[in-house]
Amino acid sequence: MALLEVTKLGITFGGLHAVEDFSMQIEKGQLYGLIGPNGAGKTTVFNLLTGVYKPTKGSFCLDGEDLTGKSSIEINKKGIARTFQNIRLFHKMSVIDNVKVGLHNQHGYGIFTSFFRLPRYFQEEKNIDREAVELLKVFGLERERDYLASNLPYGKQRKLEIARALATRPKLLLLDEPAAGMNPNETAELMETIKFVRDQFDMTILLIEHDMRLVAGICERLSVLNFGQELASGETAAVLNNPAVITAYLGE
Repeated sequence: MALLEVTKLGITFGGLHAVEDFSMQIEKGQLYGLIGPNGAGKTTVFNLLTGVYKPTKGSFCLDGEDLTGKSSIEINKKGIARTFQNIRLFHKMSVIDNVKVGLHNQHGYGIFTSFFRLPRYFQEEKNIDREAVELLKVFGLERERDYLASNLPYGKQRKLEIARALATRPKLLLLDEPAAGMNPNETAELMETIKFVRDQFDMTILLIEHDMRLVAGICERLSVLNFGQELASGETAAVLNNPAVITAYLGE
């Protein structure tokens, strides 16, 4: 059984078919790419898979469980986390507190316990601090733990956003144009980071990206969207050499 199975997913905005009959299967541990021209519907697919939008047709299942129509919070708790093209951190919070926000999604104590600072509250907070530091160490951010997130350089902000997403303990990580705004050296480092995340966390990753060097370097399979519909899918090399993809997307 595929970890993620998307079946004829679609959404219409005022008569415009933003995504139409999109299907995809991602196996556990795969590094899968979703590419296509600007406006093709890629981020709309991410918004459907994370509950930002409710599909007008079709369905998607994670690990055999139908999550179609669930809220963003429910979907995140079931195991789908994401980052954004434009980095969305809590810029006025510390680096470690950004990660702790994600961890609080998985640790639970009631309002009563929190208000009265019962022993469970302190134990949970201690565990959260420890886990946050361990995640920061994985990404080489432990020295900046008390910095404001806004004071990190761009590449480290991107790493922090990924660390925060991983703090929710997802089964599937969605990366929306992670290399946007990066120079070649930062992009090369990002490629290694994504590979590391997949291997270290036994993670399944779906990414949107326009940098074809990154896509060709790390993605095992691709789906190509064009005008909201699937143009091609399959192994990366075959898709990138598909004449229809080259004409519609690569501009040759």
